[in-house]
Amino acid sequence: MKYAKKEWLSLWIAFLVVVFSTACHHEVAKAQPNVPAPTPAPTAAISADPGYIQHGQSTLLSWQTTNANDINIQGLGTVPATGTRTIYPADSTTYLLVAKGAGGEGTASARVTVNSPVASSSNPGESEEQLFAETVKDAYFDYDRFSIRPDAMTYLETDAKFLNRYRDVKVVVEGHCDERGSEEYNLALGAKRAAAVEQTLARLGVQSARIQTVSYGKEKPFCTSSSEQCWQQNRRGHFTERQ
Repeated sequence: MKYAKKEWLSLWIAFLVVVFSTACHHEVAKAQPNVPAPTPAPTAAISADPGYIQHGQSTLLSWQTTNANDINIQGLGTVPATGTRTIYPADSTTYLLVAKGAGGEGTASARVTVNSPVASSSNPGESEEQLFAETVKDAYFDYDRFSIRPDAMTYLETDAKFLNRYRDVKVVVEGHCDERGSEEYNLALGAKRAAAVEQTLARLGVQSARIQTVSYGKEKPFCTSSSEQCWQQNRRGHFTERQ
């Protein structure tokens, strides 16, 4: 009799454990939150073909976006999500594409360089050498850098216009540095600066065969004071006419 009671009690306890475990399982399952998927961010891409044109010529602007409902190209206004447009820019222009959507904002840009005719000299008696000295300007660099700055790009675009007009002119691009750093390091940095100027002119239509590069490092400073103002004048890609 006692054995039967113990067996019945054990079965009852086991039943309660099963019921309790099942109830807890269902309760945990119901507590799981329903997390919505994140909204994808917009993407943007834009290109110009060709990126370098003569004044009066056209280029084809192409763009593509995703996950955006408000698409705008600076200078052109609101545009469809994907498209192309033939444009005739009068001056060198950077076209900024901005795509906005529920997931944020995406941007991209494309630059079109316009080679405008070089204005004639006010003095018709000036020689080609005099015009070279008046028109072709140096490109300046940041400390320990050889990338082309926006202000240097403006000068180089003018330089390219002159060289594309006077196609018999050949140039030497000298890479210069300020006095800080070793001679070996500055010679290497000057070579990179001269090469950056050459590559930029080539992209602007000047034949590479007309450009020679040389590095002087810190050997031939334009300014000799130990100050930032002076150092900036020495960090340059300097042009000389090659015979």
